[in-house]
Amino acid sequence: MPAALATTKERIFDAAEEIMLAKSFHSVGLNEILAAAKVPKGSFYHYFESKEQFGVELLRHSVKEAAEWRRRMLLSTDQEPNPLLRLMAFLDFSATHVLRSECQCACLVTKLASEVATLSAPMCAVLAEGIGEWRGIFEKVIAEGQKKRMIRKSLNPAAAAATIGDLWMGASQRSQVERKVAPLRAAARFIREYLSPS
Repeated sequence: MPAALATTKERIFDAAEEIMLAKSFHSVGLNEILAAAKVPKGSFYHYFESKEQFGVELLRHSVKEAAEWRRRMLLSTDQEPNPLLRLMAFLDFSATHVLRSECQCACLVTKLASEVATLSAPMCAVLAEGIGEWRGIFEKVIAEGQKKRMIRKSLNPAAAAATIGDLWMGASQRSQVERKVAPLRAAARFIREYLSPS
């Protein structure tokens, strides 16, 4: 992809993500996104066939960035050598980020998951694939921790990863509703107890 095209699409994605985190996918018009990105309206359809196809690409972009960040935080050898402590540091960092944003949603996947689940099968498919990829990262951390005897051996890594992912997403949504970071802190404490070796 030419650099100019990538740069324009990145600007559109960045503008859309910021606006949609404050609103929603369906309540945001293309004019608002393109004005924020400083892209002429007529050129939108040069990059995207429809708003839905734009939504698919936006979510794919967001999922990819979040997965790369999770890999750096959770799988990099430059991080904390204890996988359980590495995971807890990641959860603490995430909760602190939510607190700094005054408990507004900071993740486009969490924000749009409920909204598009029944309205767009292609967008839903991207979300499901992305959440599965994130779950796979958790699974690798858990398996590493078990190998190092720092995470409970009796757990099935895939099932434990799914439990952690579901718990964290639910706590994230509750934090938004209650405008408190307490649900995330409580979820982190549970996850630590759940994974800690007996």
